[in-house]
Amino acid sequence: MSIPRFQRWKSAGAIALAVVAFGATSAQSRTTPAAPSAIGQRDADAVKVLQRMATFVSGLSSFRLAMDASWDVVQRWGEKLEFGEQRMVTVRRPDSLRVDTTDRDGSSEVLVFDGRQLTVYRSAGNTWGSIALPGNIDQALQVVTGQLGMRMPMSRMLGSGFGSEVGAWAHTIRSVGTSMIGGVACDHVALSGDWEDVQLWISQGAQPLPQRVVVTYKRAEGHPQFRAQIRDWILNPAVPDSTFQFAAPANATMAPVGSMLPSMQPAVPALGAKP
Repeated sequence: MSIPRFQRWKSAGAIALAVVAFGATSAQSRTTPAAPSAIGQRDADAVKVLQRMATFVSGLSSFRLAMDASWDVVQRWGEKLEFGEQRMVTVRRPDSLRVDTTDRDGSSEVLVFDGRQLTVYRSAGNTWGSIALPGNIDQALQVVTGQLGMRMPMSRMLGSGFGSEVGAWAHTIRSVGTSMIGGVACDHVALSGDWEDVQLWISQGAQPLPQRVVVTYKRAEGHPQFRAQIRDWILNPAVPDSTFQFAAPANATMAPVGSMLPSMQPAVPALGAKP
């Protein structure tokens, strides 16, 4: 039985990342699992790890990364299925962003922002659109996720306010231990809020980068998860202007950007909000 496209994104709009970072592949913990903590406990060491990561990422002038993501979708008949995508992200602060997405079904999307306009291309339907959007990345994300209805998993990490937002929604934050993710020693931090549980694996050492994230929507039917792994970080590269320019294929059809964006992304509630 083939699965209708909309059921790839359903599941109470819950299966994507609206938090801080990403990651996926197995985490091999070297320590005994942490004991359950009391509601409202915020472990000082865990909070310090989160803030150190946020400060470091926010301070990068530019970066590139790859993200392998998967999410569960509970079908109307109760079966839970997994779908996924790969994203290649390039950021040049304060005003340039490019996201290339390849879905497991083979379709692809491109989003480019250059401080003056936002351009979107979708291989499915071979359509593209562009709107004037002067400003910086923060302002562009506000328009994309707000006015246009697009939900970007990594939007909080890309914005300049990442340091002040990380973990603010959680009532419980605790350290789990040290884990190896892709051969990198990481601090495993668990956060819990009213609607979501989030696990983050953050690399130890001089470059505290998010390597893996798991989000569990514990109040959604079937407790679906979003899982992702961030890899191939390149920090402060010299990114040419051409990276943020997009030339549509000669046979592509132009379409309103507003009609394209909602179909590109799963609907994702803000962490701490009811799905």
